[in-house]
Amino acid sequence: MTIRQPCPPGACVCDRERLLDAPEADLRILNLTRQEEKKLLDRLEDLKSLQDLQHMQQRMYNLLGIRVHIAPGHTEVKSMRGIQIVIDALPGMCRKTRQSIPAAIRRGLEKRPEIAYRLLDAHDLFREG
Repeated sequence: MTIRQPCPPGACVCDRERLLDAPEADLRILNLTRQEEKKLLDRLEDLKSLQDLQHMQQRMYNLLGIRVHIAPGHTEVKSMRGIQIVIDALPGMCRKTRQSIPAAIRRGLEKRPEIAYRLLDAHDLFREG
């Protein structure tokens, strides 16, 4: 199994070494090598539908243990920035990865705004009544 190379000392607070030393730790996140991360980010930027986004969320959790929550923000949604994308804390996840995944999802939503509309609709923001 190829695992992600460590970040330069002092550059990250991912607790990679502590994760490796823990006896019953979930090491799935370490399977996300830099090359695999690039593939993941490219895939998130090329979303096809809301179902595709939800499928990717499930795959990220199943394969890597990354749990991503995507929902409209608490204030008015005027742009993709109004959509909240939160990643649960996960030991071993690089700080840059934690920032790159939401950014890639936003770029994917900007490419296909209809996905964002479906997301808003799924949260009953466009319901009539």
